[in-house]
Amino acid sequence: MRSTWFQKYLLPGFVFQSVVIGGGYGTGRELVEFFLTNGPVGGLLGMMLVSTVIWSAVCAVTFEFARVFRSNDYRTLFTHLLGRGWVMFEICYFLLLLIILGVIAATAGTILEETFALNYTLGVIIMMAAIGFLVFRGSRTIERVLATWSFILYGVFFTLFIWCLIRFNSEIGMALTSGGIGRGWFVDGVRYAAYNLAVIPAVFFCVRHMETRREAVTAGLLSGLIGIIPALLFFLAMSGFYPGIVDQPVPATFMIGALGSHGFLLVYQFVLYGTLIETGTGMIHAINERIAGVYAERQRAMPVSLRPAIAVALLLFGAILARFGLIDLIARGYGTLSWLFLLIFVIPILTRGIWLIRARGYTTT
Repeated sequence: MRSTWFQKYLLPGFVFQSVVIGGGYGTGRELVEFFLTNGPVGGLLGMMLVSTVIWSAVCAVTFEFARVFRSNDYRTLFTHLLGRGWVMFEICYFLLLLIILGVIAATAGTILEETFALNYTLGVIIMMAAIGFLVFRGSRTIERVLATWSFILYGVFFTLFIWCLIRFNSEIGMALTSGGIGRGWFVDGVRYAAYNLAVIPAVFFCVRHMETRREAVTAGLLSGLIGIIPALLFFLAMSGFYPGIVDQPVPATFMIGALGSHGFLLVYQFVLYGTLIETGTGMIHAINERIAGVYAERQRAMPVSLRPAIAVALLLFGAILARFGLIDLIARGYGTLSWLFLLIFVIPILTRGIWLIRARGYTTT
């Protein structure tokens, strides 16, 4: 069956955005840490001139690299890119996976407990069941669900932005015209882009829709924009509360509280819960695809039941680590992981990756 225009050009971006948001800016805290601490203007510079450019460039080259070398899982891709050094990416990816799964398990339980007055454990179990079901159904179902939820997410973020713009337009305008530019905007933009790009293996299964270089590169360039637009809307809305919002543990809740709408808070938390499921699904699906690749090399099919089993096992492990506080110990090295992903992925794909693509001699456009 021939892939549609949407599947070739837009789907990879929506899947990328779906996976990024859970750990990248769902609560707003990440946007504060990496961008707003450099001031509203400095944050915009770091977000749009650094992070977005890096995202688009890396996605474009990575998609084309995956298409050329027929790499639908990260093990195959990084074997071509790094040779025996591919295992370094897997180690870093697994450490990041533990952090993210621990965080989303804890956040999912907290959302249902504090917002909907349901049991904390029930919140974790529902998330496990949803992720297990999606990975059991496979790539086509994951594509449809992640893309659909992305449209819902866009609607919620756009509503939040317009609402804040109407209520706090003067404050937002003042922050953007008088806010200073922190010295760390460039470095923080690089760090933010690097650690979020570690989730790109979750998008590899979409590469099968791309048949030409033009499709792969265009999809990659659009992915950076599609991934950052909700963050941009969120950031502009937050600017109206600068500098007070910098000290808020959950900026999203603080902003919605300022709007005085408990109903919208419930909607936002429900949508955020869905993004956590998206993030977990995408990250674990990448692990499953990596394992499926090994089965394929041995001319065997990966057992269907193994996919949800792996998902539940990883989620349980992450939830246990979160409960015992071990996630905090790993998270202390989060900054280090950012630089490692820069060294073992971002720089190699933009240098050696481009050279290997050209050396392969593919000129399809």
